[in-house]
Amino acid sequence: MYPLVYIARHGQTEWNAEGRLQGQADTDMNALGREQAIGNGRRLAGFVRNPADFDFVASPMRRTRETMELMRVAMGLDRLAYRTDPCLVEMSFGDWQGFTFAELEARLPGSTDGRRHAKWDFQPPGEGAESYEMLLDRIKPWFDSLRGPTVCVTHGGVMRCLFRFVEGMSKKDAAGLEVPQDCLLRLEGRSLEWL
Repeated sequence: MYPLVYIARHGQTEWNAEGRLQGQADTDMNALGREQAIGNGRRLAGFVRNPADFDFVASPMRRTRETMELMRVAMGLDRLAYRTDPCLVEMSFGDWQGFTFAELEARLPGSTDGRRHAKWDFQPPGEGAESYEMLLDRIKPWFDSLRGPTVCVTHGGVMRCLFRFVEGMSKKDAAGLEVPQDCLLRLEGRSLEWL
């Protein structure tokens, strides 16, 4: 059973807007992404009555740190009073990072077929590249270790894994799940709810 956790995805980046595979490339948010982060902070302020009771943790990527800082300012909190944890970084797309699927196909036709047919278990080429299953194995112990109320800013892949291991969503549905950047996800017990 999980304690109360509010989870936000980082705000939009230009790579998100262009359909580029970000993975662990350290990209920045765009103007819309900053608006999304501020909106999530205002929304979170309505749910978190005693922020001092919560542990605030972000992935160490620039886009997640800036999201957390904008959220905290929108909540009236010290911008920098949070910690980072490398367990929360996005899955690595290895050699595919920075490319769109169309660009990958133009370079090597058929190279993305494996991912299209088995997205959850597909591991892209390149050193350190991960599948969703590998990401799940990396982040599940972190969530299992939580003992108190937490606010977490992370990435779309991490949130897809949450639906797989918390609610038992199928691999296909979890891998294809749309993860909004202007909503919060509430985890408590064995249930997830978009806010």
